[in-house]
Amino acid sequence: MGQKAAKLNPAVLKDLYTSTYFSEVEIKEWYACFRKECPTGYLTRTEFVALYKKMFVAGDCSQFAEQAFRTYDRDGSGKIDFREFMCALSLMSRGTVDEKLTWAFSMYDVDGDGEITRVEMRNMIRSVYLLVGEDIMYTILPEQLTPQQRADRIFSRMDKDGDEQVTLKEFQIAARLEPSLVMLLQIGD
Repeated sequence: MGQKAAKLNPAVLKDLYTSTYFSEVEIKEWYACFRKECPTGYLTRTEFVALYKKMFVAGDCSQFAEQAFRTYDRDGSGKIDFREFMCALSLMSRGTVDEKLTWAFSMYDVDGDGEITRVEMRNMIRSVYLLVGEDIMYTILPEQLTPQQRADRIFSRMDKDGDEQVTLKEFQIAARLEPSLVMLLQIGD
């Protein structure tokens, strides 16, 4: 006989209802799916990367998936629990523009110091190119720029004060003013 799936704790349900943009019914449905896919109650880094590989078969998703995993794993435990999963999913699918931009900023700000460096920008843009595939990137974006050229161009446009650091505020302003930046930021969502 198989194990019966654990039931969602009412306190967790209430917390997620108030912390996300999902209804109680949606949370329960997501919980059933999550427990089916993750019977341990959490998603490991390896499992997370494997999911990305199923979604992005044309490219190499490993670098991008690593960055995404870090933003999901809010407590730094090395695994994503149901609460972390739902909060990230809610934000990406139904969050406000500011919430989505803050999440995207955290993807680029690898060391979590509140600023994006040119190196962090280059690494993230390179991971997007690998995720989607360079040939596809060259078709969906008008300029034929290498990942480094594109990262440097984006970085220069965002770093308004020229201090070689992009703050959340600079990031949000630039993303709002240039639709092409937003498109590039959304590719991995």
